[in-house]
Amino acid sequence: MERTSAKDPAIEFRNVDYALPTGQQLLSGLNLQVQRGETLVLLGRSGSGKTTTLKLVNRLLAPTRGEVRVNGLPTAQNDVIRLRRSIGYVIQEVGLFPHFTVERNIGLVPHIESWRAEQIHLRVEELLQLVGLDPQMASRYPHQLSGGQRQRVGVARALAADPSILLMDEPFGALDALTRDQLQREFLSLQQRLNKTVVFVTHDLREALRLASRIALMEAGRLVTVLSPEEFLRSSDPLAAAYVRAFADGLDSSANRGAS
Repeated sequence: MERTSAKDPAIEFRNVDYALPTGQQLLSGLNLQVQRGETLVLLGRSGSGKTTTLKLVNRLLAPTRGEVRVNGLPTAQNDVIRLRRSIGYVIQEVGLFPHFTVERNIGLVPHIESWRAEQIHLRVEELLQLVGLDPQMASRYPHQLSGGQRQRVGVARALAADPSILLMDEPFGALDALTRDQLQREFLSLQQRLNKTVVFVTHDLREALRLASRIALMEAGRLVTVLSPEEFLRSSDPLAAAYVRAFADGLDSSANRGAS
């Protein structure tokens, strides 16, 4: 049995391919490590393989070839239920159960894990405060919340059982600009306090530059490069440079609109 240490990556992709049953290749030759405590942002256009990569971590998908390791153990050798319960997962649509209260939604995994009712209640109160919501909201239902509030509840649910790894698939993409900005700020504050290993999917370079420890740029199912935000802005890689030019053009357009 292989031993793991704190220096080992939290997540590792080794020569990973993923193809649909039709033979369409969605991911090719992925070699990538996610270090403990970092926020690795998967950046790319639609169809670049970002969400496919994310879903391979918690075995919502299984690689066609190669190996994915989580905390040193190949996911194929891990009990899939235990694996998924040990990894927080946040998606753009939130995915809250509409007939559950906020408290039941957040406490779902602890309940499945047979936590005591009082322990769950205290954990829900703690998490609501952590994500900036009034604990009195615990009795509300998802339809009684705003989009930003539902997204905060989704983050709280993902953190409920205190997982070491958090997967986030464009979690703020459907929100208005002001709410998105606020939640990005709150995410940064949370990450400074909790130090989770985060894999964060986005197509927005501004978001990637703001949140990432490192940016993994993907295109057409392949990993192009992995760079820090500072390195990304200076990169001579043609695709990275194209992203930076488009980002700069967007800033110029916004400035011109503000001046007109």
